[in-house]
Amino acid sequence: MINSRATVYLLAFPIGLMGVVQGGFALLSLIVFHDHQEVPFLEPSVAMMVTSVMLFASARGTDNTKIGFRDALLFATSTWIICGILGGVPIILTTGVSFTDGVFESISALTTTGATILTGLDDMPRSFLLYRQFLQWLGGLGVVIFVVAVLPMLNVGGMRLLKAETPGPIKDDKLSPRIANTAHYLWLVYVTITLMCTVSYYAAGMTAYDALAHSLSTVSTGGFSTHDASMGFFDSSLILAIANVFMVLGAISFAMHFRVGRASAPRLYWQDEETRSFLLIVLCMGLLITLLLLATQQYEDVVTAFSDGVFMLISFITSTGFGVPGFTDWPQEIALLLVIAGYLGGCAGSTAGGNKIIRNILSAKLILIEMRRLIHPSGVFSLKYQGRTVEPSVLSATLAFMAITAISTLCIAIALMITGLDFWSAFTAVAACLNVLGPAFGELGNNFQPVSDAGTWMLSGAMILGRLEYFTVLALLLPGFWTR
Repeated sequence: MINSRATVYLLAFPIGLMGVVQGGFALLSLIVFHDHQEVPFLEPSVAMMVTSVMLFASARGTDNTKIGFRDALLFATSTWIICGILGGVPIILTTGVSFTDGVFESISALTTTGATILTGLDDMPRSFLLYRQFLQWLGGLGVVIFVVAVLPMLNVGGMRLLKAETPGPIKDDKLSPRIANTAHYLWLVYVTITLMCTVSYYAAGMTAYDALAHSLSTVSTGGFSTHDASMGFFDSSLILAIANVFMVLGAISFAMHFRVGRASAPRLYWQDEETRSFLLIVLCMGLLITLLLLATQQYEDVVTAFSDGVFMLISFITSTGFGVPGFTDWPQEIALLLVIAGYLGGCAGSTAGGNKIIRNILSAKLILIEMRRLIHPSGVFSLKYQGRTVEPSVLSATLAFMAITAISTLCIAIALMITGLDFWSAFTAVAACLNVLGPAFGELGNNFQPVSDAGTWMLSGAMILGRLEYFTVLALLLPGFWTR
């Protein structure tokens, strides 16, 4: 059965966290930016912190060591929904958008999707724009992991919380026997890479503000920008190259970064099957898109075609969603390749979305084994990854994930078409949200404003579904989840 008191106890922390974050931006607006946005941040901040204290008090005495896996699933899903709604309050108060659009923008930020309904970013208050960027950074490794990292008292149930939140089919790869320490290590790597990205952007010519803001959305593979033109605003191949490096780092397992740093052995990246495959896919697809851009005469300059083509490929496959001017006008064959790259995704244990490269590897190997069985019916074959035999439970979960991805894409796309979108716009919008990618094509090439309110709620749900990789959310829909 669900331990409702434990769930209430746990939810008090992310609600309080959102209150603290918004309170911090009220101070930044008042002291640093002087852009008169204190009230839109401070009022909801106070309400959230008071609510958090009340929830904590009501669940006082709860035995938080008895956190079941069902509690963890409910907590993970509830956290993203509640934080998405709460995070949208300053967006609504500052921009005047509807509740539907404000929640969509907030969920898009926290899930690191990067889809937006806002325009005129260049003229918006700087504290507000930095708040959007910070929401992406906070959601990059996950609010749930943040809770595990800062609350040592959750050690016993921490692994359950981490499993419910962490993307990828193999979830038992701990860096430390203590799960709180594992979360701390992941956040240490995350912060370190973010600081490196900030310094690199600043050295390449960004202002200190833009360097910090874009590092938050680059390492989190979120894709929000402080400018309507996204990375095209800076008109710099060097900045695009720096973004490429840090988007790729954000899409590689942070546990792998930690091991490489601890052993001072960069060769570990290449020795890891998933990372190696990811880098090879990026190289091959990047070159293919460059050739297509030249063949279709989108660019005459090879260097610019390579710079923009590789940047957009990395932006899509890492689910970041940054853009360069005019990419939505590229031929549909290139746009389709970018959408496919978004489905491939980054590595498990990273901030990237998509199917994750490890699942693509396992699926491809399983197909090859079935083909070999047709040729050798009496043969005995085992599927191996990194030299170890993969458990049948992992394979079945992988196949189920791939099937759910296809079914979800089809069903939500049809539902969006019923609301009035054409097929290409609906399909790319679903691909953008399920893969927490961001940009779409067709009618939604500029932003998601043309989507109806009903469609916007569907896409908000799709972002949470994709961010938690389907099973965590869908399990809550089973009657047995609540009754047994």
